[in-house]
Amino acid sequence: MQTVYKEEENYIINPKKFVLWLLIVASVMLFAGFTSAYIVRRGEGNWEVFELPSLFLVNTIIAVVSSIFMQLAFWSAKNNQSGRTKLFLGITVALGLSFCFGQFFAYQQLIANNVFFAFSNPSNSFVYVISGLHLAHVIGGLVFLFIMWGLSFKRILSNSFQLYLNMCLTYWHFIGILWIYLYLFLYLYR
Repeated sequence: MQTVYKEEENYIINPKKFVLWLLIVASVMLFAGFTSAYIVRRGEGNWEVFELPSLFLVNTIIAVVSSIFMQLAFWSAKNNQSGRTKLFLGITVALGLSFCFGQFFAYQQLIANNVFFAFSNPSNSFVYVISGLHLAHVIGGLVFLFIMWGLSFKRILSNSFQLYLNMCLTYWHFIGILWIYLYLFLYLYR
């Protein structure tokens, strides 16, 4: 009998998880740079104060609830409950899409209040850039989430599915926590 050697078993952390954590660290640095630039630029004057869209708060609640359902999906998969895993992943996908549409309508609220992306007023532009960049991260997470949801109908018990679901969970929690931070930052420092 031939022994199959799995190279990944010798690592402290799975190489795929390590790459994910590198991407998360890079994203944290990116947003730290933008929020630092926001604070510095705000101190220079020419800063317009305006109300954040009410949908930003609604999206914060959606982010928290979607993170809860993603965690439930992960626990269900760990307990080999394929029906619940599919259901909770589907709810997470729906909430993620709701977040995206909520951001679109929040931008419409900003425009209705004469808050435009303009170089003449940096406070307006920062809100669009920071929230838009986060939205891009959410869309990337949704692509991954859609793939995992599709795979949940085929091979819930495979080790690779469990690994990728764990990675999806980590990323989804990250973008949820990131949005909470960004919302509070924009709310407190407007």
